Amino acid sequence: HPLDSLTPNEFIRVQAIVNQSHPTSTTNFTFQYIGLNEPDKQAVLSWLQNHPTTIPPPRQAFVVARINHQTHELIVDFSRDDIVSDRIHHGFGYPSLTFQEQIDADQLVFNHAPFLAALNKRGLKVEQVVCGSFTVGWFGETKQNGRVVKIMCYYLDGTVNLYMRPIEAITVTVDLDAMNIIHFQDRLVVPVPKAAGTDYRESKQKPPFGPELKGITVVQPDGPSFTIDGSRVRWANWDFHLSFDARVGPIVSLASIYDT
Repeated sequence: HPLDSLTPNEFIRVQAIVNQSHPTSTTNFTFQYIGLNEPDKQAVLSWLQNHPTTIPPPRQAFVVARINHQTHELIVDFSRDDIVSDRIHHGFGYPSLTFQEQIDADQLVFNHAPFLAALNKRGLKVEQVVCGSFTVGWFGETKQNGRVVKIMCYYLDGTVNLYMRPIEAITVTVDLDAMNIIHFQDRLVVPVPKAAGTDYRESKQKPPFGPELKGITVVQPDGPSFTIDGSRVRWANWDFHLSFDARVGPIVSLASIYDT
């Protein structure tokens, strides 16, 4: 179906096609997004009306990649095994973060002497500190400040609920393209909240507990009221196509309701 989600094999093909066009040995390269480049609505409707005698619209992928510190928006055509469009984004905004660059940015602080000194000043054990990277946001500036994240750190030591124990008043910002710390400030010492009573795991809970909930059972003696045929779902008098996207999640399209 022209609106089906990309398959694992298609993801691999996209990676190979783009890497061939932009060799990673000579570029700073990351994939930020890969998804279906949806065909024109009229092309899909025309295919549906004449299916299966007509060829479906060209299957393409839309790719957002960061190449040599520039954001590329690419369209990959599977029938050609080639990139048919490669546009550099010059407007405001940056592509989403990848897990790897977040991990790399988070680790920078543990090799940064001023940060380690700030932990020592607070009497905190470095092995109990975990950090996360967050985008700094855009507040109407006319000049972009680069692809920058703010590193926020938390203290475990007696709880897994790290967000209840922020290490405050330390500001660290990282340039993701250069992958280095561009700003550090330790403004003042703020006490870290206590760990007591913050662990949400069942094994750590103590009485009194709330009332015990009674069990529930759901049965369908006549079977389900829906059928699934590939990506097509029929439920009651509904008929629709279901696909999935890494950014927006589930996508319902071609939805019809039959009123009898």
